[in-house]
Amino acid sequence: MEILILNGSPRLNGNTRTALEEVIKGIRENTTGNNIELVHVAREKLSGCINCDSCQSNGGQCVMPDNSAAMMEKVCKADIVIFGSPVYWWGVSSQLKMFIDKMYSKMGTLPDQKKKIGLVITGQSDLSDPQYRIIGEQFACICNYLGWDLVFTEPASTPERTSLESDPGTRQKFALLWKKLA
Repeated sequence: MEILILNGSPRLNGNTRTALEEVIKGIRENTTGNNIELVHVAREKLSGCINCDSCQSNGGQCVMPDNSAAMMEKVCKADIVIFGSPVYWWGVSSQLKMFIDKMYSKMGTLPDQKKKIGLVITGQSDLSDPQYRIIGEQFACICNYLGWDLVFTEPASTPERTSLESDPGTRQKFALLWKKLA
C-alpha cells in the first residue's frame, strides 16, 4: 500500500506533526508492506489556483510554476491519503487549503481512483467546539464528490503548542487509527 500523509501545519514540529507521527508509528508497528511518505505541505512551493482552467485542457497539469504537479502525482499514486491540519479560523491551514484547491487540476482522474482518506485535526478549543465538525463536514463533502472513502476524522484538543508530547492517551488514540485503514 502507498500511504501519503500530508502535514498541513506551518508549525513543522507542533501537535499536528506529533499526531501524524503517532499514526505512522501505529501503521509501521502493526502492518507490513506499506510505503509511507510524510510531506510537510508548508515546505512545498505552492501557489493558489487562479481558475485559469488550463489544467482541464492539458491533461491535468497545473501551469503555475510550483510543486503542485509533483505533489498531485503523489496523491494519484497513493492508496491512502491522510490529511492533517491545525484549526485556523474554523478551517484547515491556508497551506493545506491551497493544496486541496490544486486537486482541481486532476478532476479528470481523481474521481476514478478509489482511495481511503483519513483526517487529523488539532485545535486549541474543546472537542465540543463546532470547528472540528465544520472541517470534518468539508472533508466528507470532498470525499463524497470524489467517490473516496473517508475512513476516519480524528480531532484532538491541544491547548498548548506541544500538548500532545505530554498526553500519552491522545497519542495512543492516533496510533490506533491504523485499524480503520485495514
